[in-house]
This record gives sequence, structure tokens and C-alpha cells, in this order.
Amino acid sequence: MIRLLTLALTLLLLSLTPLYAVQPDEVLDDPVLEGRARELSKELRCLVCRNENIDESNADLARDLRLVLRERLVAGDSDQEALDFIVDRYGEYALLKPTTAGGNWLLWAAGPLMLILALGIAVLYLRKRAEEPAAQAVEGLSPEEQARLQEILER
Repeated sequence: MIRLLTLALTLLLLSLTPLYAVQPDEVLDDPVLEGRARELSKELRCLVCRNENIDESNADLARDLRLVLRERLVAGDSDQEALDFIVDRYGEYALLKPTTAGGNWLLWAAGPLMLILALGIAVLYLRKRAEEPAAQAVEGLSPEEQARLQEILER
């Protein structure tokens, strides 16, 4: 019973730890560079798995990106230079958090702009809809009915 409980507890604890797809042969000897590589890997998207960073992905392309990133860091690139190298090679889609530079500002602004446009259209539609019944009611009346209506409204 104690062995079963120990096994269950061990499995539970192992399931709570983050799993990384980084292979032992990818790990750098320098712990500082490896730490930088791990932090930068969290910012890069696996181009196969989509919304998963390359540190967690088991895809071959993610492995290649991890190796390229580590090569750039060993070559002496700064964090930004290593990221820029990968973005130049694979496009800005490789970043999990795209920048607002260039044409991306349009994508960032499209949501709020469309919301404002939809609210404006809704207000105009509701105003027009509220005015139409009153105008139709007066236009559809005979002269005697219009006179009687005017008489009631003046009281």
C-alpha cells in the first residue's frame, strides 16, 4: 500500500513539473548561455505546433530553431541579435508576441476600430429606426386626421 501511495505521489509530482522538449545533446555547457537560450526559447513560436514555444515542442523544426538559437548565442550574439536573426530568417510569425512596428500596427488597431465602427452604425440605425414610425404615422393620415392629431398634441 505504501509503495502504491509513493508511486502515485511521484507521478503526481512529475506531472506538475514543466516538460521541456530540449534534448540532452542540445544543452549548452555554459549554464549562463543555457539560461539565456531557455528564456529566448519562450519567446519563439514553434512554426509547426503554432501556439507552443520551441522549448516545449517536439517538432523537428522546433529542434532546428533551438539549435540555431544556441549557435547564435555561442557565436556571441546578444539576445536581440539572436531573435532578429531568427525573425529575418522565418518572419515575424516566429515571435509569440509580435511587435507593433511596421504594418502590424494595423492589426493591433483593427479590433478597437471595428468596435467603434460597429457602435457608430448601431447608433445611426437605432436613431433612424426611432424616427421612421413617427414620420410614417403623420404621412399616412388624411387632412382631417392630421388636424385632429395636431389638436390633441396642443392640449
